[in-house]
Amino acid sequence: MPAATTYASTYNAKAITPENGNWLEQGRNLYRSGRFTEAATAWQASVQYYHSQGDRLNEALSLSYLSLVQQELNQWEAAQQSSQQSLKILQTIRADAIVWAQVLNTQANLQLRTGKAETALTSWQQAQKYYEQAGDQIGSLGTQINQAQALQSLGFYRRSQQQLEALTQKLAAMPDSEIKVSGLRSLGLALHAIGDQKSQIVLEQSLAAAQKTGAKTELSSILSSLGKVASDFQDPESALNYFEDAQAAATNPNEALQANLARFKLLVDYDKLDYAIPVAPQLYQQLSELPPSHSSLYAAINFVATLNRLENSDQVLPRQDAAKLMAETVKSAQKLEDAPAQAYALYQWGQLYSRTKQWSEAQTLAQQSLHIARQIAADDIIAQSAWQVGQLYQQQGDRPAAIAAYTEAVKSLKALRGDMAAVNPDVQFSFRESVEPVYRELVGLLLDEQPNQKELTQARELIESLQIAELDNFFREACLDKAQQIDQVDPTATVVYPIILPDRLAVILSQAGQPLRYYATRKSQAEIEQTLDNFLVALNPVSNSQDRERLSQQIYDWLILPAQQAQALKDTKTLVFVLDGKLRNIPIAALFDGQQYLIEKYAVALSPGLQLMAAQSLQQSHIDAIVGGISQSRHGFSALPAVESEVKHISKTVASATLLNQKFTNQALADRVKSSGANVVHLATHGQFSSRLEDTFLLTWDGRVSVQELSELLKNRSGNSSKAIELLVLSACDTATGDERAVLGLAGLAIKSGARSTIATLWPVKDKAAEMLMTRFYDYLNNSQLTKAEALRQAQINLIRQTDFREPFFWSAFVLVGNWS
Repeated sequence: MPAATTYASTYNAKAITPENGNWLEQGRNLYRSGRFTEAATAWQASVQYYHSQGDRLNEALSLSYLSLVQQELNQWEAAQQSSQQSLKILQTIRADAIVWAQVLNTQANLQLRTGKAETALTSWQQAQKYYEQAGDQIGSLGTQINQAQALQSLGFYRRSQQQLEALTQKLAAMPDSEIKVSGLRSLGLALHAIGDQKSQIVLEQSLAAAQKTGAKTELSSILSSLGKVASDFQDPESALNYFEDAQAAATNPNEALQANLARFKLLVDYDKLDYAIPVAPQLYQQLSELPPSHSSLYAAINFVATLNRLENSDQVLPRQDAAKLMAETVKSAQKLEDAPAQAYALYQWGQLYSRTKQWSEAQTLAQQSLHIARQIAADDIIAQSAWQVGQLYQQQGDRPAAIAAYTEAVKSLKALRGDMAAVNPDVQFSFRESVEPVYRELVGLLLDEQPNQKELTQARELIESLQIAELDNFFREACLDKAQQIDQVDPTATVVYPIILPDRLAVILSQAGQPLRYYATRKSQAEIEQTLDNFLVALNPVSNSQDRERLSQQIYDWLILPAQQAQALKDTKTLVFVLDGKLRNIPIAALFDGQQYLIEKYAVALSPGLQLMAAQSLQQSHIDAIVGGISQSRHGFSALPAVESEVKHISKTVASATLLNQKFTNQALADRVKSSGANVVHLATHGQFSSRLEDTFLLTWDGRVSVQELSELLKNRSGNSSKAIELLVLSACDTATGDERAVLGLAGLAIKSGARSTIATLWPVKDKAAEMLMTRFYDYLNNSQLTKAEALRQAQINLIRQTDFREPFFWSAFVLVGNWS
């Protein structure tokens, strides 16, 4: 959880600050205006002054503030020392509750930002008690919001949501006041950070309270926050209105600038250049006039970053003006001793030269940026600058140097995974623009010419890392990191890694005890993706079957035929696909060789890589299932009449507890999972997979279960791994229409649920076909020594050969993700 949304108080110490000791107050003013280096200097002076005066109370408070600003400057060791010194002093003197509250709040903030969420939670609970003793309502509410975020970081999504909902009710019941305005805004930002759509409602409540109480100083920031929420929910018109209102409501130049900058970025994002062009000179003027501060430096950096994304930025602002602005930003950053801002500014300045093909100037600036980033161990900046250096080496034809630079960039991106504190919240950091291309371009470099085993191994590892990076991005937190070798999982399986590159479809094959194999088809990315799109359309039963078979065979020839011709698959029983991009949306089992479907020759499984938990085979243990579902129309979703017979048939086939219709509630499911030793959970209900976390859910009788709630629910079994869910089956789900990355939600759900294997559908299947396939699947699973993948294969073959549902549309939507044994 990005710590940028935590509530940190610097407001409550005035009562204990003597008239002549103005260092504390000066530091607070500098901190609030974003001049962090100067605030640190003031608070260091404050520490020394109060130490020399023997004023232990204010020395402790000064150290706490110093820790707070050191966190903003990414000085983690120094922040830790300041926080610990502050607490040590407090333990030796009598201190007011408000001081204890603030010092503990700062310490908890540091603990969360350095990955110690559990300790942070405890510290915030203590801080809350002190705030309440001191009668500081806003402090108490702020720490409760922070506790909810710590719960999120620990994976307790339901508890976090309950806490945030209770806070919303508490704040809504309060009379309108500045405390309520500030509390609702903090709460809205916290909800937005975790992807909760209620953030908009809460921010609107904050806005209404601000307007009613005349809290003019809060208006601009609330309106800007609403604009960002609207932008994230793909409502650009509302976002634009909010940003314009925020600019009009601004009470200081920095607020006006931030609102105008957000408006400019939105116009560029939505390709409204006619409207963006007049805004750019205004921004340039505003940026030139503002005194240097942390926030003004990053505003300039983000402005130029937005310009750098345009094909022809000269029509928006002359490039020499943008370069001049970055040169001034670098100087100001040096003066303020803000090394991260200096490195970021050098990076964007180098990007400007890259755009005009001034390679040597670009290289000099990129190397300077990288040098500073290494000195301050800033992985987010190393990732960007090393990537830029790699691109420039590649441009010059120096492949070894390019690979080395790209490898450093990827190493830093991986280091960022579990370290949310390292990502600077002031810099716009887009996964699609700043992370994914680094992996793909390095894979392309490694697979150029005739790759050797070392290069193939690195490329395969990168493909797996990219999959996990995408899942991290989806969940906004680190997921898995435990690779296994294929022969440890299943020596009779072959893992297929296809990756779509701009000029080819590359495929790596991994088999137990064998060197990696590689083959590629030279086709443009556009042609490959068009074929995949056409195949998906052709799967509709009313489409021309010859077109479907032709397209299916084309993809088969790319992915499978070269391996078959090389006799590489003769001992393979299961094909495991680590799919890339649009390949994730197609049913691999339905690929056709001209005579047979792929599923008729091999069991098929999908995986985000060999990041699998070691699973017991179900055939070695008794199946004990929880079977739930909804057959009736509910919450605007259509009825699924065959679900009732599906649930009843499965219940007769395997030992199970059933939850049908009214009995299938969130609480009933949670209670059943927690109290039973079930190793299979089968849910026949509507659901949706999406590339947006908040749009991935399952339907229950009384509402929806999000991926994160399901994950918490399934893992909530006393942490006993022997009680893990072996198999989660979702038999009536759908991928979000028009969402190219929707299957990411399926992979995410499969991983995050903690279930060792997941079976789900890529699109809604006729419920009678789903019932037939599922009942056959359990017959095979229960009555033989088959693996999960083989049981699914036999059920699919049964539909192909013995029913009216032989078209791939009816049976190939069912995919197995995770451990196939």
